[in-house]
Amino acid sequence: MRVTWSGGRLTFRLDAEDEITGRAADDHPVKLATNSCSIGGAPADAHPDLYAVAAWTIVAPWTRRRITFDRAVSAEVAAALYDGWGIEAGPVGAEPRRTGARLAISYSGGADSVAAAAIHPSAPFVHFRRVPHPRVPNRWPHYRSDVLAKLAERTGRELTTVTSDLEFTLAEPRPGYPEHHAVAAGALLLADRMNLGGLAFGYELGSRWLGGDRYLLRFTPDNPMWAPHGAWGRLFAAAGVHIVLPVGGVSEAVTMRLALNSELKEQVRWCLRGTEGPCRTCGKCLYKELIQAAVERRPLDTPVTADRPVARKWLQPPPYGGQEMIEYGLARVPGIERSLFAKALDHFEATEESTSWLDHCYPPAIEEIPEPWRAEAAAFLSSQVGLMTEAEVRRVETWGA
Repeated sequence: MRVTWSGGRLTFRLDAEDEITGRAADDHPVKLATNSCSIGGAPADAHPDLYAVAAWTIVAPWTRRRITFDRAVSAEVAAALYDGWGIEAGPVGAEPRRTGARLAISYSGGADSVAAAAIHPSAPFVHFRRVPHPRVPNRWPHYRSDVLAKLAERTGRELTTVTSDLEFTLAEPRPGYPEHHAVAAGALLLADRMNLGGLAFGYELGSRWLGGDRYLLRFTPDNPMWAPHGAWGRLFAAAGVHIVLPVGGVSEAVTMRLALNSELKEQVRWCLRGTEGPCRTCGKCLYKELIQAAVERRPLDTPVTADRPVARKWLQPPPYGGQEMIEYGLARVPGIERSLFAKALDHFEATEESTSWLDHCYPPAIEEIPEPWRAEAAAFLSSQVGLMTEAEVRRVETWGA
């Protein structure tokens, strides 16, 4: 793979051994659509390691043996690429980037992201906004990135909105991030100007420790995407921008509660389709409605019925993505036996007691937050959420066994 930056425009050329269809870090297949994309506002004087890591978040799925950058990178970043992926990177010759002092939040506006913002109330936001690609038609026009950007502006927090068409590098499965970390490409390029040493993401317990949605579905301390000692964690650290997961030890029930109780509650939006509010008919709205209803101890309020395609998976046997939260909802939503989730009840014996561990914080998640920001997170989570007991910790560490 050969990559070239011209301002904020990235162009990449595949080597003979590279592949048009590759796999992201979560093993999901992704097919290449085009070999260029742009990131708005990229400063020309960003450290070469930042340019290298930003490019890698985009081209990693299709690179097999080597990557050649258009500027020398540090030996530390080259080593992280080789140790993590077996990729030979060069040329090598730059001094490593010094880790910055500030933490920023990769802000999407969803409940998990807002909960991270509540934990670190002085951290600035970097918001990624999708914009059209000059050569690739938009096959997902219902995605309202403009609405999400306007909501981010209303938070009143220090905000940098990064515009990019990088999601259109994908032909399949749809426009989206080649790697989940590509959402950070703009923040990486701005890290010098913002003096960033850490970038906080809203990935929670299910994504960090329980295998996430579409891979593994078991306790995963060595999570390939988000563990600080994993390939991505080491690469970001080599570029002086640590991956930080403020809500990595709490469930989506906790992030929902924190978000709805925060000063940003009016800007919370997990739906990518709605304009004046969430669409209420997509699969994500249905899933989040189950969690919100469980947190608020009320019946489901959804127009989705069991005959809708988005409900089909809940009529099938598990495993389900976010299964721990399905159990949590089944145990707490009044009248769940008369809802479209009724069939799921046949497969679980979930009770409030058996799912109470999901109301507390898994302590090892706090321990892996980089030291400059650990105390603030620990104080908030200890006082506002509470830490798991030894028995609850065992529930996490035996998940999926």
